Amino acid sequence: MERQDLSDRRFDVLLERLDRLGDELAKLNRRAENDDSFNRRTREVATLNETLSALAYAALGQAAPQVRRRRTG
Repeated sequence: MERQDLSDRRFDVLLERLDRLGDELAKLNRRAENDDSFNRRTREVATLNETLSALAYAALGQAAPQVRRRRTG
């Protein structure tokens, strides 16, 4: 009977560990979804900013300034 009790305890410990692992995976998945969402929104805001700048210059009847990048090297 002692062997059966030991197996039950081990099984309970294993189930508890699996539950904790499941909780951690759920947290990681939520964090990854939030990061993806944040990156998507960042790109959308950058695109919106460029569009609004183009519209503002168009409303003023001007072309956007041409910026030349310095060559390095």
